[in-house]
Amino acid sequence: MNRFAARLWLLIFPSLFTSTVWGQAPSPHVENAAARTEAGTPGAGAARAGQHLFGAIPLATRSEQARRLLEQAVDNYENAIYRGSAILARRAAEADPQSAFAHAMLSFAARRIMPDAAALAKAKSLLPLATPDEQLLVRWMTSIQDHDLLPAISSMNDLLKRYPRDKHILYMTAEWLYLQQDDDRARSMMEAALQIDPKFPAVLNRLGYVYIGTGTPDPANAIASLKRYAEVEPGSPNPQDSLGEVSRMAGDDPASLEHYTAALKIDPKYLPSQEGLGGTRTLMGDFSNARKEYDRAIQLTDNPFDELDAKYSQALIFFWEGRPADGRKALSSLAGEAAAKKEPNAQFEIALGSAMFAADFRDELTRLNALSAFLEKPLAGMSEADRDINRATVLRERARVAALNGRANDASEAVAKLKDLVTSSRDLVVTNAYESARGYLLFQQGDLFGAADELAADPHSPLALQQLAFVQEKLGNLVAAKSTRLRLKYQRAPTVEWFLVMHQNPGATH
Repeated sequence: MNRFAARLWLLIFPSLFTSTVWGQAPSPHVENAAARTEAGTPGAGAARAGQHLFGAIPLATRSEQARRLLEQAVDNYENAIYRGSAILARRAAEADPQSAFAHAMLSFAARRIMPDAAALAKAKSLLPLATPDEQLLVRWMTSIQDHDLLPAISSMNDLLKRYPRDKHILYMTAEWLYLQQDDDRARSMMEAALQIDPKFPAVLNRLGYVYIGTGTPDPANAIASLKRYAEVEPGSPNPQDSLGEVSRMAGDDPASLEHYTAALKIDPKYLPSQEGLGGTRTLMGDFSNARKEYDRAIQLTDNPFDELDAKYSQALIFFWEGRPADGRKALSSLAGEAAAKKEPNAQFEIALGSAMFAADFRDELTRLNALSAFLEKPLAGMSEADRDINRATVLRERARVAALNGRANDASEAVAKLKDLVTSSRDLVVTNAYESARGYLLFQQGDLFGAADELAADPHSPLALQQLAFVQEKLGNLVAAKSTRLRLKYQRAPTVEWFLVMHQNPGATH
């Protein structure tokens, strides 16, 4: 299991799951803002305080327009409208260029689409001007982007102590835990926020994914949560988009198509749903129409990454059709296009897909080594957090391929590099990749008990879950294997990993 993660959350985040978070302590009031400011570090922020975020957290800005725009930016972020959130946060920063939170919110939202290093640096430089509680929020947002986990957790922990019944703080904490693959704690935090506001759209949406993706998948509850989300936000395409994706994960392709189509009726330019139609039709084997759906998606894109991502998904159709040579040719051409456009995130995605679809394991290892070299140094347009996760993904795949093809030395080398990356990054996603990589190596060495323990740390990798179930069956633990396969079942998606799960036997690669 992920012992690093367990120690970390219990040591740094103990109050998340005590009575204060569940609302048994009184919620901070707006009238206490001055007292909190006086108790904090004196400075310009204390003198400028005048606005309160959602009526609670005191902000240094005196601009009502900036505060209103920031609340809208947070709302957009919570509803997965990251580009819109970044635009609103930028407008807030223009309304008050000295607002640390405006620049922090801009960089925080932008990290989900295209990192904004300038906004991140500006937020840090303006930190002394912020109110004490605003400083906690800004420090949490910037520390996450700097991959500095301990101050991030500490700042958010302090915010939760001050605002135990603030649904926005609860949700952002839960979302972070979810992205760090700590599903159980994320679920607890989201359900706590839902007790405060049963119609909180962001929580209803995210719980749809949490309920189907945890160790005890509950697709009925997931769909029910998303239907409540759609009732609360009938004019937004995102609830229908989420229903389309979760229905597909649950294996209900007709419902998936219906919901994606409904989203596009609300917003004909809603790219995720247009791509979703292509993905669902791919899994259905309706390859001709899948290509047409991706053609429409490509026409909707307005930036290089989205365009290349849609083309990448379209290229993968060749493999589902049983035409791997054509697929490799399409990916090679697309890799050249991504390099010409200098889009590092697309370059990584395409190169990793090309490696995993290589004709044999030797070619894959060669390609993975080249991809590791590409990721060795910082890349403009790729956040450091994403670069670390991408490096971990490549190293995990190197360990998997090497171990399952009898290359113990190569697998050991990849695991050793992953261990160093865990130390430098302190990211739980990276840690999960390290532990599952060790699991593959232990399997190759014949330590099935150790392999099962380590593979279980990476439940968001379909290939790791498939290998875990295989090991559990070899150990005779059929109940555990059945539970693992149930969890794997609901990771159904038009991805490379899912394709490999469907088309190759565990315990061997090519």
